[in-house]
Amino acid sequence: MEPRDYFPQLHKISEARMVLGEILSPTLLAPNPYLGRKYNANILLKREDLQIVRSYKIRGAYNKIRHLSAEQMKCGVVCASAGNHAQGVAFSCNKLGIKGYIYMPETTPKQKIQQVRMFGEDNVEIILTGDNFDAANKSAREFAQKEGKTFIPPFDDPQIIEGQATIGMEILQECKGVPDYIFVPIGGGGLASGVGACIKQMSPSTKIIGVEPAGAAGMKCSLEAGKVTTLDKVDNFVDGAAVRRVGDYTFEICKKVLDDIVVVPEGAVCSTILEMYNRNAIVVEPAGALSVAALDFYAEKIKGKNVVCVISGSNNDITRMEEIRERSLLYSGLKHYFIIRMAQRSGALLSFVRDVLGPKDDITYFSYIKKTNREQGPIIIGIELSSPGDFEPLIHRMEANGIVYEYLNNNSDLFEFLI
Repeated sequence: MEPRDYFPQLHKISEARMVLGEILSPTLLAPNPYLGRKYNANILLKREDLQIVRSYKIRGAYNKIRHLSAEQMKCGVVCASAGNHAQGVAFSCNKLGIKGYIYMPETTPKQKIQQVRMFGEDNVEIILTGDNFDAANKSAREFAQKEGKTFIPPFDDPQIIEGQATIGMEILQECKGVPDYIFVPIGGGGLASGVGACIKQMSPSTKIIGVEPAGAAGMKCSLEAGKVTTLDKVDNFVDGAAVRRVGDYTFEICKKVLDDIVVVPEGAVCSTILEMYNRNAIVVEPAGALSVAALDFYAEKIKGKNVVCVISGSNNDITRMEEIRERSLLYSGLKHYFIIRMAQRSGALLSFVRDVLGPKDDITYFSYIKKTNREQGPIIIGIELSSPGDFEPLIHRMEANGIVYEYLNNNSDLFEFLI
């Protein structure tokens, strides 16, 4: 079937839901009082982070594998993934007693490899190859074709899409009243196309808002171009949604079912991760925070409305928390980096602290190597503010005291090299 001819039908989605009933119960759809007060709306979170593999990916993976013929199951399956899809496939293989070959980049964190091994146990073999997903994916497809095994794609497949679409049925059955808006993360588009197709057939008035990270807005670019477009470069921070090329099936469906796409800066995603943890004790991965992060961009439109945010997953590596906090501070205007030319004399730094820093400003990064036979030396300094409004007074005091500086936050190349 050509992608343009395919659209998920309700009977197929219902069939997928029955299949998933073998392993899953509907996930929680619950109001969030904090977000409700913040946006003056009825905000409900669809908690796919509570799945057994901590993401929605189990739905599509199990539905696809469960529909294979006995011969295909006997031969085994192959997938390429460094994250949630791999865990969904591994769990499915273990549950159904079939052999799975999971290709992952050699750069995959050990924590993710251990998770895949835990869910798959003796039924999966993990192959580490290549420096990135594209290389691992190429090797996986070549292996599947050579050995006659079924490749399980992460999103661009009708049965994968139908499995993810079961979330839409659950939302409508669990929601008290008709949702006015549903915010859905987009990576390759399997979740958005599935949920969107289901909702538009059952509740046409509900608006489906897709959400992409600014560093990987492949669906938005494709829809604007009128064809599937491969991104030249992606920011891999929101790794669950950092896809260079969305699916052909998912693109055709999203054209029909999405009412809008919101592109969210990675810094806003980080602020949302911290906010959800600090305010609600909910741990989400970057892609899982996308739907909630998008609410700021729809704050006026959603007032008084019934709003559902799909929390797609919670597989967040704890070692990333410092980076998450740093990106949040930069986005919020609370962290600023400078190269400063400072006099090489005793007391120069003390003068800077006394005359330039505000009473609540904090030096959080400092790098300096004394140079001989020079009157001034370069210092890289990071300053954390208590309020974004403290930035202009800081700059004014630096200039008033004759401080020669270069601001690094807006110089991405120099920033990435030095910080």
